[in-house]
Amino acid sequence: MRRLLLFALTGLLACDAPPSPAADPVVTEVRKVEITPRNTSITKENAYNNLFLDSARIAKFISEQHLDPETTDRMWSFYNARNYEYAWLDSLGAVEQVAAFRSLYTYSKDSSSNKTLDRQIDALVDDDDMQVTENNQAMMNTELQLTLRLINHFKVTNGSIEQLEHMIPAQKYPVMVLADSMLLVSNEEFPAVAPMKEPLRAYMQYVKNGGWKTVSSVKSLRKGQSSPEIPAIKNRLQMTGELQQNDSTALFNEELENAVNNFRETHGMSQNGVINDSVIRQMNVPADKRLAQILVNMERMKWMPPTPEGRMILVNIPAFTLHASEGSRKLFDMPIVVGKEGHSTTMFAGFLNQVVFSPYWNIPRSIVRKEILPAMSRNHGYLASRNMEITGHAGGLPVIRQRPGARNALGRVKFLFPNSYNIYFHDTPDKSLFQRDNRAYSHGCIRLKDPVDMAKYVLDDAPEWTDDKIDAAMKSGRQRFVPVKHPVPVIITYYTAWMQDGALHFADDVYDHDTRFLSKL
Repeated sequence: MRRLLLFALTGLLACDAPPSPAADPVVTEVRKVEITPRNTSITKENAYNNLFLDSARIAKFISEQHLDPETTDRMWSFYNARNYEYAWLDSLGAVEQVAAFRSLYTYSKDSSSNKTLDRQIDALVDDDDMQVTENNQAMMNTELQLTLRLINHFKVTNGSIEQLEHMIPAQKYPVMVLADSMLLVSNEEFPAVAPMKEPLRAYMQYVKNGGWKTVSSVKSLRKGQSSPEIPAIKNRLQMTGELQQNDSTALFNEELENAVNNFRETHGMSQNGVINDSVIRQMNVPADKRLAQILVNMERMKWMPPTPEGRMILVNIPAFTLHASEGSRKLFDMPIVVGKEGHSTTMFAGFLNQVVFSPYWNIPRSIVRKEILPAMSRNHGYLASRNMEITGHAGGLPVIRQRPGARNALGRVKFLFPNSYNIYFHDTPDKSLFQRDNRAYSHGCIRLKDPVDMAKYVLDDAPEWTDDKIDAAMKSGRQRFVPVKHPVPVIITYYTAWMQDGALHFADDVYDHDTRFLSKL
């Protein structure tokens, strides 16, 4: 019964259509896998992705890869459940689950690595202008290789067939249908999803009750003031639980200030007690849109790896926050600055294995071409004024770096976790950005508000690195690389709805990832 109910989540309800040729039970081996019948109810009109494979191409791939019977059956079962619909690609390129699986795979340190596929995945994730057609042989191969990797990963982690076939939606459904199905998802198989079920139920009820009325815009309101709009604001906050008191007066009292600060905190705003346009804008997001937002993020959370026993660094891009933990114990949260539009910070996983004190900044070619060279043409003393130097030439451009020091763009320390996107954590001389609510301003790397805390955290198992020694290394002006004895897992995520300290939080969709996801509902 549970299997049939779960099928509603991704449109995998079995029908009476004949199975694919590969599912024909004319075999001599005893099969370990019960093959899902082909679901012909999925069409181009209602499919989650808009590209479909040919069964002959799947059969050819299975033959070329010399897959064993169990893997062969899992492969056919996976695509039968989707009616041969692509899982990883649509006409606009890689779907979000590609990056999510790349992170999960990297984090798990799965030894069955395919470096060629890794490079193809990185290229797909990094290409915002890709167009994919059904007859593109290279894309077909990448699609099938990704599915094979997923199958092998589930073998290693002992994941169930049911779980495997539900990792990527196959069919569009109304939001309320998806919500009902998400409540049936196994907490054991998807532990990161479990805390979201209570707020999911609450927002389903808000939608069933008709949501909430739009609150009129106001000028800045503070405690002690009165306004004819305050009763409507109080009513709105009572509906979602920030305001417990049943109060309909027009006075901005202390109880309302506390409720406003609660609302501001859970919507990514500083707790200054002020009702302004930003607060009203968040209040006026309709209940059905919030429900869809919750569902999108629960889909993302299905790919979250299990909590490790040791240290882990989790970055949530839309929240502009880094979380450092030790097992289930949270050690600290840190404000961060992430990539601005056009320089978006990529979702991935890695292992922080080096600290670089007093770093040089080796300026990327794109920044040299777009920013440094024009500045040099306007001001011949530009490099000297910013403590920069030319160290050579390559590809028709000067190779430029900035010397260590207080004005270095990377600050006094950076933290490396090798990845193909050349993203890392670093200090910054410009601390003013951390005062802003929206902190998408960098070229893609992640700036830390409190880099000293990070240095102490990652070097905690190196007792020779005392607080004084860390401070001296940061101020020495001499670049020094320090290996981390036990590399720390780093996961870069993109959650615009999540549970934190028992409260539901929302964030703006800074890179429009939700928009593409929601278009598939």
